[in-house]
Parts: sequence; C-alpha cells; structure tokens
Amino acid sequence: MNPTWYVTFEVQRRGVLPRQRSPRETKTFATEQEAKLFARAKRDEGLSVFAGTINPHLPKRLIPSSGISAWLADEQDSAAAPGTSDGD
Repeated sequence: MNPTWYVTFEVQRRGVLPRQRSPRETKTFATEQEAKLFARAKRDEGLSVFAGTINPHLPKRLIPSSGISAWLADEQDSAAAPGTSDGD
C-alpha cells in the first residue's frame, strides 16, 4: 500500500548558532489513523506538528499546526459514533 498521509514535525536540535531555523522531519503513512497516532505522540512531546495528504491523493487535505488538536479530536468523535444511538 502506497503512503497517502504525511506528518511533519519540528526536530529540536541544540547548537551554538543563534536563531538557527528549526529543522523539520517528515514521515509518511498508509492510513490517516496511523498518521494521527504518530502526530498525537509528537504533539504530546511538545513538538510543532502539521499533516496532510500526499499528491495525487484526493481529496487534498492540509492540517496546519493550529488545527492538529481538532483533527485528532475528530478521531475520537469518529470512534464514538458507531456505538451511539439516537433513541429510536
């Protein structure tokens, strides 16, 4: 299975050069679920994280660092949805 999702995260390096740009690293994943698990772990480490789909996967998705929490919360809502009933 080809990867369709990526997660990019900040790699914190210690150095002596002042104001060096933060390097980033990217990992790819076959499923959105795998990407979310990895993104949650990196976010829990306090790193800046963003994610998205790899071209030419459609629909194109880009989750900026400001939207990662909502994207991860969507995972929890989706997992709870199948067990919910509307009281028929």
